[in-house]
Amino acid sequence: MEYMSQEGYDKLVEELRQLESELPVVREAIAEARDKGDLSENFEYHAAKREQSRLLGRIRFKQRVLANARVIDMSRLGNDKVQLLSKVTITELHGQSSSDDNTPSSPAATKTYMIVSPHEANLHEGKISIKSPIAHALLNKAAGDVVEVHVPAGTMRLRIESIEM
Repeated sequence: MEYMSQEGYDKLVEELRQLESELPVVREAIAEARDKGDLSENFEYHAAKREQSRLLGRIRFKQRVLANARVIDMSRLGNDKVQLLSKVTITELHGQSSSDDNTPSSPAATKTYMIVSPHEANLHEGKISIKSPIAHALLNKAAGDVVEVHVPAGTMRLRIESIEM
């Protein structure tokens, strides 16, 4: 079961509709390529079949996600602890990391992220997956807590400044 926001659910439904609308175009391309003769050496035919396969795979994937999706009622969520759909403002505590790399400390970077399902994650929009190392470390923590996060680049220390819904 995948929990997500109404916005994320609606976006997935729209993506599915878009993919389904592309299917007739691909089928038409296959029919046109088939009419050109020998299929064993027909590049256009094989390219169109690959595109159809890719498209059908994406459609099936989106259908499975939507079949298992559950929209969360945001009015029932609290903002005392970090959870799915929380908007969390964090400060990276530079120079206080557990690593001893002797790098000078820089000013603390404050960022705001929303914890979302993996299907809604988009770093450019400030949405991180609940399955990411940062979100996983922040779950069930309160404002003021300091957490250590093990990321591919090393260990980060983050302080939770605020939690909103």
